[in-house]
Amino acid sequence: MSTSEKKEPEFATTAAVAGLAREVEGLRMTMEAVTPLPQQVEALHELVEPLPEQVTKLAKVVKGLVEQLNEEEPGKKTRPLSWLDLADGEDVDGADEAQTVLTELSLWLSRVYLRYHGAELPECWWWHPDVVEELVCLMRSWLAAYVDRDATVARAADWHDRYRPGVVKRIKAATANCSLENHQDGGSLFLPGPRVPSGTALAPIAGWWGTARTETAPEPDAEVVADARAAEAVRRRSGGGRR
Repeated sequence: MSTSEKKEPEFATTAAVAGLAREVEGLRMTMEAVTPLPQQVEALHELVEPLPEQVTKLAKVVKGLVEQLNEEEPGKKTRPLSWLDLADGEDVDGADEAQTVLTELSLWLSRVYLRYHGAELPECWWWHPDVVEELVCLMRSWLAAYVDRDATVARAADWHDRYRPGVVKRIKAATANCSLENHQDGGSLFLPGPRVPSGTALAPIAGWWGTARTETAPEPDAEVVADARAAEAVRRRSGGGRR
């Protein structure tokens, strides 16, 4: 056997070991790259997990914005609005909303309502919440009849024939001979907000009606009577003023 033939196995073994070493090193580097994957997957899961809820919230926000934009478009469908039930309290900007309603109403009154004969308003109409309620309703029914996308001639004719004359008649009845003086201190309409008469009777009446309505109603007690008489005295003291 020649010298070269004896060295071939040694050369082959060295090459094999070197190749194996390279493979091991490659595997080591691969493992180092793969090792942080579980932590990365977990972190990604934490980021992705709240996405459905966030998408739902975003969808609601977008829907609200679309509705607001639609409300501002010409030809919208007018919705009912109650002056008596307008939002108030510390948690809402009631004064700003009331200012907006009254400004819109004033512009409409001068442009439409007051153009009609016999539609004059009393000087104290601002101080009559029922009158403001009537006028706000009439204004919005006019918008529905003339401005809305589904406005019709029949609706406009109905506004002229029924709605407007009815409001004029009720306002005249509600404010007959009234004046600003009636709303000053000492005037007959210088009063706090309305109260339900005999309000202290609510609990006993509810109990009777809910459990024993076939029996005789509970007798008004001394507190109920005293409350009613006190309210009557306030009304009498507030009487007077020019009408």
